[in-house]
Amino acid sequence: MRLKKLIKSEVGRKPLNRLMMFKILLLQTLYKLSDAQTEYQIKDCLSFSRFLKLELGDTVPDEKTIWLFREQLSETKTLACLFKRFDKYLAEQGILAELGHIVDASLIEVPKQRNSREENAQIKQGKIPESFTRNPSQWRQKDVEARWAVKGGKTSYGYKNHINIDAKNKIIRAYCVTTASAGDKSQVEKLLHAVSENDKRVWGEGAYFSAEQEVRLQQEGFISRIINRTKNFPEHSAIARENHRRSKIRQRVEHVFGFIQNSMRGKFIRTIGLARATVKVGLMNFMYNLRRYEQLTRIVAS
Repeated sequence: MRLKKLIKSEVGRKPLNRLMMFKILLLQTLYKLSDAQTEYQIKDCLSFSRFLKLELGDTVPDEKTIWLFREQLSETKTLACLFKRFDKYLAEQGILAELGHIVDASLIEVPKQRNSREENAQIKQGKIPESFTRNPSQWRQKDVEARWAVKGGKTSYGYKNHINIDAKNKIIRAYCVTTASAGDKSQVEKLLHAVSENDKRVWGEGAYFSAEQEVRLQQEGFISRIINRTKNFPEHSAIARENHRRSKIRQRVEHVFGFIQNSMRGKFIRTIGLARATVKVGLMNFMYNLRRYEQLTRIVAS
């Protein structure tokens, strides 16, 4: 009896290839498709089938299977390992981090929650309002981790995508996802673990500048090229000229955010909770690196 229990049953559908499932998520991210749309496009579009190496009679994953696989990525943290593995592959291909690293963050909006003031006050305190738990269906649709933030006079609700790119190739070398209200300076240490030993220059906008930050970077062996926000210096002083030079290099990170938000339509995602948002944003960053790698190799070949 014990031996029979150890033998897995042959009944039921066999698990689908994990590589194929991951490629499905990449297609979904690139074309901004829902799970249902992704299933339909795989069945309808031959280019999708060829990319996934599916024949006409092969089983196509349904929308629930796609959702479950994405949930597995969220629970196992596999995506972060794959991201590092691809970065290692880029290094093997000679695409190294050069001219220093640029750190910056971008807001990622999610559907706004229609809560009362009392409910929002409880959420900010880390509590779950009783009105949410009374109705399980309502509770599943409530995001108690997203936060509001103000940038450029505009309020946004959701999360932040903090990234570290190398200044020359504009490849995302590290990233982390936080709530929208999280401070940018508090995420610098998490992003700098991917800084190259050959070039430890760190570029950033004025939001990352502080006297404490400068001292910390110097103690850890980094060379700060963050824009100096110290006030009361002349308009045409040496500090102003140096800030202008640094801003010309720092603005290269805006090309990365521009591609993600415009070409990949990644400014808005439909997720609930920080864990799922981390997977969605991570897939966008991974897909961007793939597109950028393709562009860099095409430039070299030409």
